[in-house]
Amino acid sequence: MAVTVADVVGMPVLRRSGARVVAGHAGLGRDVRWAHAAELVDIASLLREGDLLLSTGIAMPDTAGELRAFATSLQDIRAAGVVIELGRRWQELPPALVAGCDELGLPLVAVSREVGFAAVTQAIGERILAEQLAELRRAQRVHETFTSLSIAEAGPEAILEAVQRLSGAAVVIEGEQHQVLDYRSGPEDIGGELADWSARSAVVRLEGRTTWDEDNGWLVTRIGRRERGWGRLIVHLATPPSEGMIAMAERAAAALALHRLHDRQRDGAVRRTHHELIVGLLADPNDPDLLRRSELAGLPGAGRTLVGLSLRPLVERPTGSTGRTGRVDEVIAATVHAAQEARVPALVCDVEGDVRALLSLTPTADVDRVVDDLAAHVCRRHRALVGAGRPALRVADIDRTLREAQHVVESVRASDGQRVHRLEDVHLRGLLALLASDDRVRLFSERELEPLRRHDTEHDAQLLEAVRALLLHPTSKSAAAGSIHLSRPVFYDRLARAEQVLGLDLDDPDVRSSLHVALLVDDITTGG
Repeated sequence: MAVTVADVVGMPVLRRSGARVVAGHAGLGRDVRWAHAAELVDIASLLREGDLLLSTGIAMPDTAGELRAFATSLQDIRAAGVVIELGRRWQELPPALVAGCDELGLPLVAVSREVGFAAVTQAIGERILAEQLAELRRAQRVHETFTSLSIAEAGPEAILEAVQRLSGAAVVIEGEQHQVLDYRSGPEDIGGELADWSARSAVVRLEGRTTWDEDNGWLVTRIGRRERGWGRLIVHLATPPSEGMIAMAERAAAALALHRLHDRQRDGAVRRTHHELIVGLLADPNDPDLLRRSELAGLPGAGRTLVGLSLRPLVERPTGSTGRTGRVDEVIAATVHAAQEARVPALVCDVEGDVRALLSLTPTADVDRVVDDLAAHVCRRHRALVGAGRPALRVADIDRTLREAQHVVESVRASDGQRVHRLEDVHLRGLLALLASDDRVRLFSERELEPLRRHDTEHDAQLLEAVRALLLHPTSKSAAAGSIHLSRPVFYDRLARAEQVLGLDLDDPDVRSSLHVALLVDDITTGG
């Protein structure tokens, strides 16, 4: 901690001499770098920022304008303040000097009794050196703490606890989207602040490595490089941070980034192994070598219930390839963590942008509950579409449960509200998802819908929207009209025009079936 003007005024050597602040109270928090005794009117050119001037006032100017100019010259070089001993030149400080210092926020201290400036300089110097030594010791403690944590490859929990202990303040780790990942409370619980955390944090911009947000009282530093998007470390402070506090926060952020790198290196080999095993099992689940390697990787097969999962990360806005890859990595990490928490052996990897997992459960396990709980654990922090295959009771059916899970994910809509989707949820959409790559199916869809699309483009008629609403609400035209916010007469008019454009009767079951299939294919192929 730095020595301030207020600290100097409170020192015994000045307090015994009747020191009192007569102007510039707003600047009492200024840091004092050193003290100099001098009797020169142009002394400002010889001082540095943070220097405290000690004077009897003998050489100071006489006129009000010159006194104000003298105060301004000290303010311009950011001097810490002025201490003037009364009795040699003035019995009371000139009003012009007092007013000038007050306007500038430059601390002006009057000493009513004789004081040895050498003793004052010595006391200030000793205090500054003591503070510097204490700061060096704090820095050494921070260095040793985070060096030990880095060598031990400590996790976020230990790093957070170290920051909280060293700072005596609350500390938060947040993700790239400003969601709270973990935190430790300081002297006061910050639970109430976490409720609207994301909204408050999103407006705090971090252009460099570290910033001080005075409105929230947050010391914010980036974890890792900007392009990695790993998140931020935030320390709650009641006062602006010292250089030592900033250094501590940056060391903590570096330790968190190093932990992420260690995790990536450890996970890299494991993930490659899991990828080889899952791809191999999809090709040949009866390969004895693959089954043996799966056992060694921690996935027992014989006598177990095996369930395939596919998790497709969802993004709220378009991102580059780096953002997409980062979200896949996060979902993989969350899936691994969820499986470990549930004590469920699992192979987890990335296959063409989707997270694929194979779970091994005991024969008595409640499969649906385990899968639902695992998905809920992942989706609490990461938006993802989750598909599950039917349980496989034999290792020979591993490929089937894995393929079913992927088939489900490719068939359902991202807008569906269910947490986990299964085969019974996909129906006709699932069959069409399997056939969507067939040009004949795609051409059928285009041929069925092309007249309505062309008419809508030429006349801005939105007939296709009306037909879609009718097919989605086959038992109630009123509900269909309401779903697209149209009155019944307007809706009926659009359906009549659609029939004219198509030359078909929309009440004909075959016509409805054909159009419904065409729309489903269109949704699947366009990602609708």
